[in-house]
Amino acid sequence: MRYFVAVAEERHFGRAAVRLHMSQPPLSRAIKRLEADVGALLFARSPSGVTLTPVGTVLLDEARALLAHADRVGVRVSAAAGVATVTVGILGDSTDPGVLRLAAAYRRSHPGIDIRIRATDLTDPTCGLRGGLVDVALTRAPFDETALMTRVLRTDPVGVVLRADDPLASRDGLRLAELSDRRWFQFPQDTDPLWQAYWNGGRPRQGSVVRAVQECLQAVLWNGTVGLAPLGYDLPAELAVVPLVDMAPSRVVVVWNEGDTNPLVRSFVEIATAAYHR
Repeated sequence: MRYFVAVAEERHFGRAAVRLHMSQPPLSRAIKRLEADVGALLFARSPSGVTLTPVGTVLLDEARALLAHADRVGVRVSAAAGVATVTVGILGDSTDPGVLRLAAAYRRSHPGIDIRIRATDLTDPTCGLRGGLVDVALTRAPFDETALMTRVLRTDPVGVVLRADDPLASRDGLRLAELSDRRWFQFPQDTDPLWQAYWNGGRPRQGSVVRAVQECLQAVLWNGTVGLAPLGYDLPAELAVVPLVDMAPSRVVVVWNEGDTNPLVRSFVEIATAAYHR
């Protein structure tokens, strides 16, 4: 049923396979077996993806209910065994609409579970997960995913943060090459190389070392440093953000340890997926 729900939500076998961390052929075979068991097609296939048939639409509602019930059972068992706490690492803005929807939905599903939040700075994109400080994290990719599992929740366009009086601040869009002579804010040297490279636009840069969002903004304000940020967030009036037309979007992800069978974590991942896809 989890395979079916993944294909239904992604509307594409390839994307569903990535989400499930498996190859596409066994996923396709599993769906065909399910269709044989049901006795009807669940998806209308096309080169661009899939859409639910009327039978598939009915099954999706039932499948979601079954999986939610299974997760609740697992959580209740964990609570009875004294494992009723989950620690969540959050990178960035905890008032993000997706985070707010997730918090409300998780409270409704698991009112007796104690959620502990660990807000982290920009130097660890895994939010303490790799160090064993949290059970699951809401963060942004890319970073080294060795021994970790990730699911993309949303993609955000990215822009460059400038002082409002910068000559480039009035532009409707910029390319990375137009910023090659600028100083950029940097993360400490031991920061994940994939993470550092993404926020440096894919090449080495020079500039102030920062660790937190506010330090980034202050580096721009005081030193005229430039840096990248997802679009859609409020900035002080003294700063501006200009969209980058040749920058890959920033991926918001939920990440957990490979092989983690904790039902609290599994339920968190599924509820996060639903909350961000609303």
